Amino acid sequence: MHEPQATPACCGPAPRTATPVTLATPAAPGATADPAAPGATADPATRTRLRRRLVGLPGGTFAMGSNDPDAHEADGEGPVRPVTVTPFAISPTAVTNAQFATFVKQTGYRTTAELFGWSYVFHTFLTPGAHQARRGTAGGTPWWIAVDGAYWRNPEGPGSAITDRQNHPVVHVSHHDALAYCRWSGTRLPTEAEWEYAARGGLDGARYPWGDDLNPGGRHMCNIWQGTFPTRDTAEDGYAGTCPVTAYPPNGYGLHNMVGNVWEWTASPWTTRPAASGDWTVRGGSYLCHDSYCNRYRVAARTHNTADASTGNLSFRCAGAPPGGR
Repeated sequence: MHEPQATPACCGPAPRTATPVTLATPAAPGATADPAAPGATADPATRTRLRRRLVGLPGGTFAMGSNDPDAHEADGEGPVRPVTVTPFAISPTAVTNAQFATFVKQTGYRTTAELFGWSYVFHTFLTPGAHQARRGTAGGTPWWIAVDGAYWRNPEGPGSAITDRQNHPVVHVSHHDALAYCRWSGTRLPTEAEWEYAARGGLDGARYPWGDDLNPGGRHMCNIWQGTFPTRDTAEDGYAGTCPVTAYPPNGYGLHNMVGNVWEWTASPWTTRPAASGDWTVRGGSYLCHDSYCNRYRVAARTHNTADASTGNLSFRCAGAPPGGR
């Protein structure tokens, strides 16, 4: 019997360790798949301030997963099962460009994309400079373009900037980069179960963090793709590309953008068959998700990528001990 084949996530190009099609230039000299984490940590005041931003959640047993007809069998969303999480705390938003810039300024950290010299940019966002810096395309998802010089400060490649996106989520960050930031800030990544518990906002069994209707009363509640994927996003929700981390109302736990906007790394390895050794689970979907293709902007939806992967819609949020915990 053949294993079910996963529908490629619009947000998940080939892993960095797979050579992009039509590769034009070699990887940067000395680049490795596992960049060393910085040894420095934030000063005590900064660490305390960052941890105080976390929202404490009581934990408990909830119904994890989904039997949704829109689920992809190979993703392993189902069956719905009871899962218990202990009390924890989680950031109300994804890490912003401004926050990541502080981390880099204090540590001198260089991301995986910088070490390799390139990252994946969605084709509709290529700058004129990025067109000149095209390295190739991702196998199976040709809308993802490997661009030399694309990284968190230049998310669309050469000629782009984040000057007016300080409150947008940082992107082009690998799992390695997320862990390095967490070590610096005295936090950690949430487990997949913690992430889903938090995303549900107390609504067991709902499709989205706010309920079952994608656009209640005609109101857009998250940043996803409208139009024809992958060629035209009409941006009816107000955004093409990333949006500010607090752009939409929070869920019942006070957490913003738990679905849409950017995929978020978790601390949980991907073990669903066929398991991809070394892959990590990501959750939440992104501004590229569309119901005509992958529909992974539901709270139970999941996918995965390698630890060194980086794209223009991949980010993270931090977790930690509950208030009063260590």
